[in-house]
Amino acid sequence: MVDLSPAVTAYVQESRDILEGLEEALLDLEKRPDPETVDAVFRSLHTLKGGGAMFGFRLMAGFIHHFEDAFDRVRSGDLAISPKLINVVLKARDQMMAMLDCGGDGPETAALVTSAPLVALLTELDAALDNGVPLTPLVAPTRLWHISFRPAATALQNGMRPDRLIEELVALGQAVVTINAEDVPPLDSFDPSVSYLAWQVALTTAQPRSALEAVFIFADDADLDIHEVEGEASGSPQPDQREDKPTETVAAPPQKHDTAGDSVRVSSAKLDEILDQLGELVIAQARLRQISNSIDEPALEGLVEEVERLVTGLRDATLSVRMLPIEMVFGKFRRVVRDLSAELGKEIELETQGGDTEIDKNVLDRLSEPLVHMIRNSIDHGIELPQERSASGKPAKGRLRLSARQEAGEILISIEDDGKGLDAEAIRKKAVDRGLISTEDEISTAELHKLIFAPGFSTAATVSSVSGRGVGMDAVLTTVSALRGSVDVKSYPGQGTRVTLRLPLTLAIIDGLLVRVGAASYVIPLASVEECVEFDSIEHGRESGRTMLQIREHLVPFIDLIDAFDDLPGHEQRRRVVIVKAEGVRVGLVVDDILGQNQTVIKSLGPYHGGLEGFAGATILGNGSVALIADVGLLARRAWAAQEHLRNAA
Repeated sequence: MVDLSPAVTAYVQESRDILEGLEEALLDLEKRPDPETVDAVFRSLHTLKGGGAMFGFRLMAGFIHHFEDAFDRVRSGDLAISPKLINVVLKARDQMMAMLDCGGDGPETAALVTSAPLVALLTELDAALDNGVPLTPLVAPTRLWHISFRPAATALQNGMRPDRLIEELVALGQAVVTINAEDVPPLDSFDPSVSYLAWQVALTTAQPRSALEAVFIFADDADLDIHEVEGEASGSPQPDQREDKPTETVAAPPQKHDTAGDSVRVSSAKLDEILDQLGELVIAQARLRQISNSIDEPALEGLVEEVERLVTGLRDATLSVRMLPIEMVFGKFRRVVRDLSAELGKEIELETQGGDTEIDKNVLDRLSEPLVHMIRNSIDHGIELPQERSASGKPAKGRLRLSARQEAGEILISIEDDGKGLDAEAIRKKAVDRGLISTEDEISTAELHKLIFAPGFSTAATVSSVSGRGVGMDAVLTTVSALRGSVDVKSYPGQGTRVTLRLPLTLAIIDGLLVRVGAASYVIPLASVEECVEFDSIEHGRESGRTMLQIREHLVPFIDLIDAFDDLPGHEQRRRVVIVKAEGVRVGLVVDDILGQNQTVIKSLGPYHGGLEGFAGATILGNGSVALIADVGLLARRAWAAQEHLRNAA
């Protein structure tokens, strides 16, 4: 992509956001034709076209004009909503995204605009203009708005055309425009590259506030005030506003509303840099705490506690900036399900739940690909064709549910379908054919299900554009493992399959419980810890191999970290058990001692140590030593697997 000026870069990013919203609006419109949604689609297209003409994307603006005109006809009631119209505008939206990638008018964009696919799109649009269900035009009461607009002094240098913005605003209704030229200097000091003018507009329109704000969406640095004039029925100006001379006006008190000025767009690289520096600050704070403990100076102790409080607040604030709702990923899959269902001839309804659950941006960015693979797998392999479902007594329309929830320090994301479920025997046969297991191997159904994540594994009879190459689910496991997560599969014949991803809430800084095992220190994520109890050494020496603890009225399996981490045993008479909850079950982790709580900066293990089982990363302690972070989920699975083995042996 070509290098772009800051102003054009801002336009491209804003346009990407608008196109994401446009796709959502079109999918909503397909389900329920609604005048307000039609208006939202039209405004999106209008804003994209206007910005394109201003920032050097004129070829894209010309392309968008055709679709803007179509939805203007829909708004007026002259054109009906139809599946054909939605299809062609969705395809056009994808082409608009491709034009943004070209970086403006140039040979690449020109070739794209004149290419056969885009010419075919316009032909398809013409064919869609005379079919569908008529939509009642939106009829809304007119309101009087007062708009005060003063561009930044450097606006002209950044490519802004204030006159075009005022023209666009005036086109929304009946307007009286007053120019304030009192800041224009004498000719000998006049700089043609500086913006001196300001505008006052009294606008009578049926459009909502959002339509007015959309006109100025790229005027980030301007002094802008938009407020409704209550109790006025028309846009007639006051007598002193009718004069043509420069006027002195007193702006109305600013109204608090949600506009682009209330937020700041920050690059991910800057957020990562802030978090890296915060991580170093946390490590320095831990060193300061250790020094304070060795000196035993009350004044220093008070200062250390204050620093800890401030660092904790800064950590929480920084991490909250990186937390984004998972709905940002969920929303993208409506289009995936729609297009794939049509391609395979299936009827599928997508349900989402827990979209407001927040997760670290770096985790969120890497989730899209594995989720797409799982959704494609559910639609292609899981959900049957309508006639097959009807024959088996199911509704013809299949259901795919995408849900998220937070559990302790993890995010659980589930993809569940009501299809035919996994065929354990087909998986076993394929696994034997590929040498993953032998015909004599005793393997449970749950273990068979997990074989679908093996590299190159697929039960599809033929390779299609959707599946059959065996790379999808392998990519899921690879990505989830890199995020320190895990995958769980549950499938029921004839009822469906649920795949659950367990992912850390954040990849950066966590609260940890520092424990000692032998001579080494380890960190257990505090969000997983429920309680700490004394460990009876008699439990470890039972000849039966029993690995269950009686915790009040419940039996809890335990695992000794001396054995799990191959450490040398200590000589402690009184050991501790840290009761953790992972993957929905409680497990005890036996340690030699509990050293206390600390903020833990997670560092990834290097390439030579990345394959170590049982560890989710490492951290640097206040004394400069390294402590490994326990992978609680893996340890929990190991403890329950050992208990299951004992039960089967008995």
